[in-house]
Amino acid sequence: MDAELLTLSAAVGRALAERKLRLACAESCTGGWVAAVVTATAGSSAWFDRGFVSYSNQAKQELLAVPGQTLEAHGAVSEQTARAMAAGALAHSVADVALAITGIAGPGGGSPGKPVGTVCFSWCRRGEPAASETREFAGDRQAVRRAALIHSLEGLLARLKVVTLKDPAKTVP
Repeated sequence: MDAELLTLSAAVGRALAERKLRLACAESCTGGWVAAVVTATAGSSAWFDRGFVSYSNQAKQELLAVPGQTLEAHGAVSEQTARAMAAGALAHSVADVALAITGIAGPGGGSPGKPVGTVCFSWCRRGEPAASETREFAGDRQAVRRAALIHSLEGLLARLKVVTLKDPAKTVP
């Protein structure tokens, strides 16, 4: 595990631990890399609950209850599917927050509307609507997967900082 990934994971872990939150992740194109990175961080058992690797559409449906209609209407690589994956990770865990990643890492599989490097993300906190976005990353398969991993954790970290501002126990000037 390289230093950049370990540093990012440790920052996410501190943010989760400070808020007494637990994380679950639902991964497709990253194939469990998020879970591997966060569990490489000492003490992660205090803030990481579980990870789901749902590479196929069938796995997305069976493990995360992604509706078949969502997959048919929008495809596996869509914000709608990413949001359903994050919701499914929360529904099938004791986590408080979840992130989801689904995309086309390449070298094949792209289309004019969804080229190689297209990755959809979602972040969700239990009881709140999920946020989602789509990014397009350049590079080979490894570069796309690494960029997706980093973006998912940076996105979670940014959203955890927003949670602090919403905390009614804290005052915001």
